[in-house]
Amino acid sequence: MIKIGVISDTHGRLRPEVCEALRECSVILHAGDINRQEILDRLAETAPVTAVRGNNDRQWAEHLPLTAETEIEGVRICMAHKKADLPKDLSGRDLVIYGHTHRYEEYRRGGQIFLNPGSCGPRRFNQEITMALVSAEGGRVTDVRKVVIPNMGKRTYQSRGNLHEDIERAVKEIQKGRSVDEIAAVLHMDRALADQICRLYLTHPGVDADGIMTKMGL
Repeated sequence: MIKIGVISDTHGRLRPEVCEALRECSVILHAGDINRQEILDRLAETAPVTAVRGNNDRQWAEHLPLTAETEIEGVRICMAHKKADLPKDLSGRDLVIYGHTHRYEEYRRGGQIFLNPGSCGPRRFNQEITMALVSAEGGRVTDVRKVVIPNMGKRTYQSRGNLHEDIERAVKEIQKGRSVDEIAAVLHMDRALADQICRLYLTHPGVDADGIMTKMGL
């Protein structure tokens, strides 16, 4: 039996809990919106990685395909970031993987398993932080396990969408010398969030968005 780690939408953040869950895997599949090569490099330290390019993966990811076909332990797998980008004819595939929505989804159709592992990167709104562990043996999937990563944040901050990107934008405004109130107004951001970002950035020289989110417990 082989265990496959399936993740998506890390958006530049690789949580320690995700790395720990992937330690038992022989292969890692990433369904896109990776955001930077460093994420793939760190994953490759654990197991071989197959990844596809997401809509937020820019020039750095031009070498990554939009769809990937692979076979693991006899299980035929097709993967794309967006479900709409999957081939129209999926016959002959046992496991179909996609991401993009940040919501976990798993269902069977005609003997095929369709799997969206959700997002295990920055938390979006109040959605769960999830990934999946797939077991395969003898040419078939024997188990699919949803893994929910606990959100250890002490406070829920209001964000317009991708909190990681909001923090990156806030850091750029800090570097321009803007105040907390100005940042909150310019970015239409919750003032408490803007204040927390400013304090962490100014008291931890060189910290990036990942570091700020870690210090916020998100």
